[in-house]
Amino acid sequence: MKPSLNRRSFIRNTVLAATGLTAAGAARAADVPAAAAAKPAPQPLLPTGKIGELNVTRLILGGNLLTRYQHARDLGYIKKLVRSYNTDAKIRETVELAEASGINTLSVNVTPSVMLTLADHRKNGGKIQTILYCTSNIEDPAKYREDLQKVADFGSEAVYLWGEQADRCFRDKKMDVLRRALDDAKTLGLPCGIGAHELQTIQLVEEQKWPVDFYIKTLHHHKYPTAPHAGEAVKSTSEVPGYWCRNPEETVAFMQTVTKPWIAFKIMAAGAIPPQDAFPFAFKSGADFALAGMFDFDIAEDCQLTRAAVAQTQARARPWRA
Repeated sequence: MKPSLNRRSFIRNTVLAATGLTAAGAARAADVPAAAAAKPAPQPLLPTGKIGELNVTRLILGGNLLTRYQHARDLGYIKKLVRSYNTDAKIRETVELAEASGINTLSVNVTPSVMLTLADHRKNGGKIQTILYCTSNIEDPAKYREDLQKVADFGSEAVYLWGEQADRCFRDKKMDVLRRALDDAKTLGLPCGIGAHELQTIQLVEEQKWPVDFYIKTLHHHKYPTAPHAGEAVKSTSEVPGYWCRNPEETVAFMQTVTKPWIAFKIMAAGAIPPQDAFPFAFKSGADFALAGMFDFDIAEDCQLTRAAVAQTQARARPWRA
């Protein structure tokens, strides 16, 4: 006797029949991976500026998400979410998509996994340029020089000193350590910059006329719900309240006096400011380039916003320095 057909199995078999699949066929179909998403048609290069002889798009792909680092404030699940989404394959996809969308430069630190991804990208015809930085301790000159050599061996187009370390040297009154690291980096023969969250770090470097080719300095306003209230921005950076540029008005005013190219980063305050607001603010405030961390699904919109923001930003207090 045949087993009775219950409602659930009846519906399932009816659906399979209607779609031309047997139960065995459905099982086999489930084992077939979905077709890869079609790659978008290559877009024209975004507007560019010069750092030395290097031609750099006004929008630079940031590296935090490529290394699976993120500012989560007090949201504990974000770290796991980012690491789950940004697999090695997804990171490679993101780099390829950025290049296809008109971005010609990215900036990231020299972690083994991301360097393997970038090397593979270049091996397969990728042309995206890199501005690399090392996070090893600059108070260990031998190790720092070893990591700088990795930058040279990879063939990076530029290098900069990590802002966390530059700010720490300023706070600890160890600017001689930072200067030694700069001198070591300059031996690579590449455009060499200094990063900072703290404006005073840049001010001191400018005052002492160090041979720096560009700056990577944070910039974002404080007009968002999780921004610091008056008197709260006492540290260089903070997760709660979330800010990475504690004195935007002072930063804008001082950078007007700086003639070296300026790459602004953390322009969205780690996701708190919508890109439609952040990009025009950065360029109108004097930044020559915007460094933005992006998931793959952000890239197309951010490229469009960059094109529009640059086109609409002709008259500004700080001339284009790149």
